[in-house]
Amino acid sequence: MPNDIRIIEVKRSIFDDNDKDAARLRAELKEKQVFLLNLMSSPGSGKTTTLLALARLLSGRIRMGVLEADIDASVDAEAMAAAGVKSIQIHTGGMCHLDADMTRQGLYEFGLDDAELVILENVGNLVCPAEFDTGAVKNMTILSVPEGDDKPLKYPLMYEKCDLLVINKMDVLPYFDFDLEKAAAYAKARNPHIEILPISAKTGEGMEALAEWILCQVASWREG
Repeated sequence: MPNDIRIIEVKRSIFDDNDKDAARLRAELKEKQVFLLNLMSSPGSGKTTTLLALARLLSGRIRMGVLEADIDASVDAEAMAAAGVKSIQIHTGGMCHLDADMTRQGLYEFGLDDAELVILENVGNLVCPAEFDTGAVKNMTILSVPEGDDKPLKYPLMYEKCDLLVINKMDVLPYFDFDLEKAAAYAKARNPHIEILPISAKTGEGMEALAEWILCQVASWREG
């Protein structure tokens, strides 16, 4: 066997190229003063319900828009539009994540003059989305009570990459074997700097605190 065979680390190259593109996108958004928040979670955690509740709370406080990413369908974008929130649907063509260039295409189709805050509802998945930098200023993940408190142990990268962990569906906590303190400890073990907010998007519990967290992040970013 020849010993001069070249081995190309394709995965590393893809990530390196995407990281550079993501940095360029952040610079573009900074120039246009558009704050991009990347929201990730598993399917069914309550991403869209949380965004609808946020839209109501943030109305009149900041101009908000939503990018909805899915492999197919436009159900979530239609739900946002019906609530009066400007949104655009991104179909990933079978891919389980968005990268920086896909995010940029969605943003420019959306129109960067129409929002101060754009929330990207990434594809429902706890693995692939965490691997790709979208160009967002901050990353947020939702863990719902029915999913179990052990998700930070099973999907560590998601929690390592996120600035905020939202624990949703607190209204059903009495009916599930979910230990809030354990979930928080597991997440903190992966990322000591992660902030944690328990909410119920359905009842409104904790939603004002989430809205305030987002507004504070936007204000700090503008001043920085």
